[in-house]
Amino acid sequence: MNFLRRRLSDSSFVANLPNGYMTDLQRPDSSTSSPASPAMERRHPQPLAASFSSPGSSLFSSFSSAMKQTSQAPSGLMEPPGPSTPVVQRPRILLVIDDAHTDWAKYFHGKKVNGEIEIRVEQAEFSELNLAAYVTGGCMVDMQVVRNGTKVVRSFKPDFILVRQHAYSMALGEDYRSLVIGLQYGGLPAVNSLYSVYNFCSKPWVFSQLIKIFHSLGPEKFPLVEQTFFPNHKPMGNFR
Repeated sequence: MNFLRRRLSDSSFVANLPNGYMTDLQRPDSSTSSPASPAMERRHPQPLAASFSSPGSSLFSSFSSAMKQTSQAPSGLMEPPGPSTPVVQRPRILLVIDDAHTDWAKYFHGKKVNGEIEIRVEQAEFSELNLAAYVTGGCMVDMQVVRNGTKVVRSFKPDFILVRQHAYSMALGEDYRSLVIGLQYGGLPAVNSLYSVYNFCSKPWVFSQLIKIFHSLGPEKFPLVEQTFFPNHKPMGNFR
């Protein structure tokens, strides 16, 4: 150590040292690191894959990173959805087949289907109706009524019907079974089934159903007035 101190204190010796030599010696030991020897560098070469990456792998990693950031983005950073526009649904049309003595519109006034959809009542008699029924198009009804001395003509597609009038009578021109068939053909739902409405057009047919119940339950539980049915006026043989 004394020898080095004497040599370093000699100005001629220091002047002959390479540039930066004294600066390297004056650096603290904590910041200096011993350089690796060329032999060690040749013995442990760095892999090229660690220092260089192909363009394809770089793009894939970029896309993957972007997709992860998008999928993991917090909900607070997402743009909030706009206010939904309320859907105004058209009112449902109820066709009531009845005479004008009962005003069915007042019974359905203010009523709504499922509390949301309004009900519009159209009322007419069988004699005031005509219709056209389709396989896929439902049923289109034409109505010609007189209200307070004014003739009202309308065409509409009912959504369901309520029948409160007999579809058949022995009076001339009061057979409306074809209208009942048309409503059934159009697939309209009815409060009282169109099947029962059509069956009740014939009293003997209804009585034949009562006879079935009579035989099933017996006369004590289901008494029935005995009747005789004749399909026409032609005379037949002797009956006991």
